[in-house]
Amino acid sequence: MRHIVVIGAGQAGSSCVVKLRNGGFDGKITLIGAETQPPYQRPPLSKAYLMGDMTLERLYLRPEAFYAEQQIDLRLGTHVQGIDAASKMIDLGAEHLSYDDLVLTTGSVPHRLPAAIGGALDGVHVVRGLADVDAMAPRFVEGARVLIVGGGYIGLEAASVAAKLGLKVTLVEMAPRILQRVAAPETSDFFRELHTSHGVDLREGVGLDRLTGEGAVSGAVLTDGTKLDVDFVIVGVGIAPATTLAEAAGVGVDNGIAVDAQGRTDVPHIWAAGDCTSFPYGGGRIRLESVPNAIEQAEIVAENLMGAGKDYVAKPWFWSDQYDIKLQIAGLNTGYDRVVTRGAAGGPVSFWYYKGETLLAVDAANDPRGYMIGKRLIESGKSPAPEVIADPDTDMKALLKA
Repeated sequence: MRHIVVIGAGQAGSSCVVKLRNGGFDGKITLIGAETQPPYQRPPLSKAYLMGDMTLERLYLRPEAFYAEQQIDLRLGTHVQGIDAASKMIDLGAEHLSYDDLVLTTGSVPHRLPAAIGGALDGVHVVRGLADVDAMAPRFVEGARVLIVGGGYIGLEAASVAAKLGLKVTLVEMAPRILQRVAAPETSDFFRELHTSHGVDLREGVGLDRLTGEGAVSGAVLTDGTKLDVDFVIVGVGIAPATTLAEAAGVGVDNGIAVDAQGRTDVPHIWAAGDCTSFPYGGGRIRLESVPNAIEQAEIVAENLMGAGKDYVAKPWFWSDQYDIKLQIAGLNTGYDRVVTRGAAGGPVSFWYYKGETLLAVDAANDPRGYMIGKRLIESGKSPAPEVIADPDTDMKALLKA
C-alpha cells in the first residue's frame, strides 16, 4: 500500500492530508507534528485567542478525532531527526518510518533576539505557535509595560491587543517607518495614526540596543540612548523558512525549499508546500507567508500526488486585524512607483499600487468592496487608470466589465 508522509502539522500539512482523503486516495497517510496539539489556526493566536475571545478547541482546524476517522495517522509531539532520501526513510529517533512520497510542510521559524543583547532573558517572547502565546498571555494585565520590537504586521497586531487590554505599549521600529518592507508610506501613515490614537508610544527610526535585567527582563536601552522600564518584551522581527531538515536531506533551497510549479523538490519523491517553500512566479521565484498560500499550494501538491499534473498559480492575498480595522491586501506591490488613495480616514479607505499604468496590489482598510474588486481586477489582468480609481464618483463594479 502506497504511503504518503507529511512532515509539519500546520495549515499546509492539514490541508494536504485532507485533500488526499477527499480526493479518493486510499493508501496510508501519516501526518507528523512537533507540537502536541492537533493542527490549528495561527492567525487568531495573536488576536482573538490572546484576547480570550476564542477557546483552544475553536482554534483547531478539525477535531482531533477527525484524523482517526479518516484513517490519517496523526503523530503529535514527534520530532523528525532526519530524512534518508536514498532509502526513503524518516528517522524519528525511537523508530524509522518508510515512505513512498514525502511532503515537507515545515512552515517557518521566528527570528529571535541574540542572547548577547538579552534575548535569552525570561519575559522575552516571540509570536509564532500556541506555546508562545500561552506563555505570554498571563503577562497581559492592565498597566503592564510591554516593549514591542518590530513594526511589521505581527508587532502591530500585538500592540493593538495590548493597548485594548490597557497595557502601556512602546513599539520600536529601526526602519524610518513602520511597515516599510511591506507597504507604501500611505499605509504606514494610516496605521501610525491608528496606533498613536490608541495610546501606543510608537518610535520609528529607533532600534533596540540591548535588554537589561537579572535573569528576567526589566529594562531596555534603545539605539538613541533612551532607557525604558519594561515588564516584558514581544519580538516581531520577521520569520525564516524552516529548511534545516530539507537541507540535511540534500533538498535544494532558494529562499525556502525550492519547488517547481507542481510542488516537487529536486529530490525524487519529496514535495513541499506552504511558508517553507519558494516557487516559480512571474518569471522569478517567490515565497509567500500567508494562510491562503499554505492551503492552496498544499492542495495542489495533494492533487499532483494523485496524478493531476497541475501547476500552482498563486493569487496572493493577506489580511491583518488591528483594533476595529480589518486590512485586506490583494496582489504583490513589488516594484510600484505610484500609490492612489481611494476614500478617506474615518471611513473605508484603500491604497492602490501601480507600476506605470499597471495595477499591482491593493491595501484595503475596512473596505471589503474595494478589496474584492481590486483582487478581481488584478487576477484578470485589468488596470483601470489611476485617476479613475481616485475619483470618488467612479462606479467600481463597472470596472470589472470594462
